[in-house]
Amino acid sequence: MRRLVPSAGALLLTGLSTVSAFAQVKAVPVLEGLDNPSGVAIHAKTGHLFVATHPAVLRVAPTTPAKSFVEVDAFKTDVYGKGPKYDIGPLGVALLGDEHLIVGDGSLADAAELVRVFKIGANPPAQPTAADNAAFKLGPIGPGEASAKGEGNFYAIAVGPKAFYITANGDDTKGWVLKADIVDGKPGKLVPFIATKPLVNVDAPVGITMSPDGKQLVVGQMGEVNMAGDSQLSFYDPETGKLIKNHATGLNDIAGLAYSPKTGKLYAVDYSWVDTKNGGLFRLDVTDSGVKAEKIVSLDKPTAMAFDKEGNLYITEFGTAAEGSKTAPGRLVKIAAGL
Repeated sequence: MRRLVPSAGALLLTGLSTVSAFAQVKAVPVLEGLDNPSGVAIHAKTGHLFVATHPAVLRVAPTTPAKSFVEVDAFKTDVYGKGPKYDIGPLGVALLGDEHLIVGDGSLADAAELVRVFKIGANPPAQPTAADNAAFKLGPIGPGEASAKGEGNFYAIAVGPKAFYITANGDDTKGWVLKADIVDGKPGKLVPFIATKPLVNVDAPVGITMSPDGKQLVVGQMGEVNMAGDSQLSFYDPETGKLIKNHATGLNDIAGLAYSPKTGKLYAVDYSWVDTKNGGLFRLDVTDSGVKAEKIVSLDKPTAMAFDKEGNLYITEFGTAAEGSKTAPGRLVKIAAGL
């Protein structure tokens, strides 16, 4: 399939900066040898990181060197992508309060996948919790009026004060953002909430976050993986699901979104399927008229991101295996506070 690459003029029109003003920013490896890491969340009190990888969810103590433990295992395996294709298991992760971990599944077939919520302690478990032993199981969302094929590939999660929201990539004609109300600190029923594609005419909601004031749900539409520059950034009312504004970004495949807790700036990671050499971390400067995307640092197939309360940024990368290597190339990297 022919790859479409935007011209320099097209890049200028979309506001995509080709020269970074952040030459001193470095992504430092925290944990290497990970198998297709696709999600990261940080516990507000302990500072522990929870990282979704193909076979399991890990808990990582960000010491020097970092120490990792298996928090949840025994996930099955599914395959994602149009080429190359990747083995995947758990995908998105987020904290629900201090004692529960939300895991969006990608290990089963569409229409069978679940959102699982696990009880967690302040310390790593003596034995990992099996995937089937979740405290709460939400879904599945099977074929029906809302989703012709049923929903699956629950890629990313944003937690608000009244509900949490999950991007789903099952029925491509709708591009659902799902929602589960939070009642007395517990998750309610998982339901389709926003059909994004009919609103913005671009496929695949993936990255998602809440604005710092909690008044906007921010969604990155990845777009088609064989199309360059088609990712969009959308803002919705988290109560009604109404589209507030939508902008082109010039990025290829937005996979993760997060606001800096120190500056309030919005950042995105671009996986860039069409040309992974162009993947990286970008700052998104949003105005009423559009989005300017400024590259901060190059990354190797970045998939998810999360800031800790001090402003350090952690990012997961699928990575690229060296020829003949039998070691998983995925990494968890850290960018020091300052963004």
